[in-house]
Amino acid sequence: MSAEASSAPHAIDDIIQRCLDGDQAAWNEVVRLYRRRVFNIAYKFVGRHDQAEDLTQDIFLKLFKSLDTFDRRANFQTWLISVSRNLCIDHYRSVRKERETINRDVDPANLTPAATTRSPHAELEQRDCVRLLRAALDRLAPTLRTAVMLRDIQELTYQEIADRLGLPEGTVKSRINRGRTELARQIQKLREQQDAVLRPGVTG
Repeated sequence: MSAEASSAPHAIDDIIQRCLDGDQAAWNEVVRLYRRRVFNIAYKFVGRHDQAEDLTQDIFLKLFKSLDTFDRRANFQTWLISVSRNLCIDHYRSVRKERETINRDVDPANLTPAATTRSPHAELEQRDCVRLLRAALDRLAPTLRTAVMLRDIQELTYQEIADRLGLPEGTVKSRINRGRTELARQIQKLREQQDAVLRPGVTG
């Protein structure tokens, strides 16, 4: 694969020039020559074949868009590997950040029993949070509820959800964002109703 490219030093330069000139067949040749190497880099970061396939496609799309930034005096394979690794790092950071910034009211941990020992008061609070979250989920439209649960509870990727639901990835992302917003709103609404019920009993 890479040996084929390196056996003809000027061949890759010609292919790149054709790519820059808009030759789709030339870009297909670049993908053919380097796909396995890029896939291996992606796989090391995500550890799953399907996710590595998706990430490889994203990487090649971004490589194509940034091809005009490649210094033709440099080694193309070295540049391609470097860019691929940087894109994988960016992907890893974005996924980690996305999971860390999920709305605090929509905490998937609330739906599973904690492994650590809790005080009776903490247990009551935990159960209350679980009931509140489940009640709020029940108030969501089925399409939004399904999208949120697949992403935030089952932790499927956007592509996995899109494949399961037979929808474009953009539609999936939109539903998840709308679902999270609506879920947070319903949780707040339920809390206000709960407070309204409890308040008279406290003052009386």
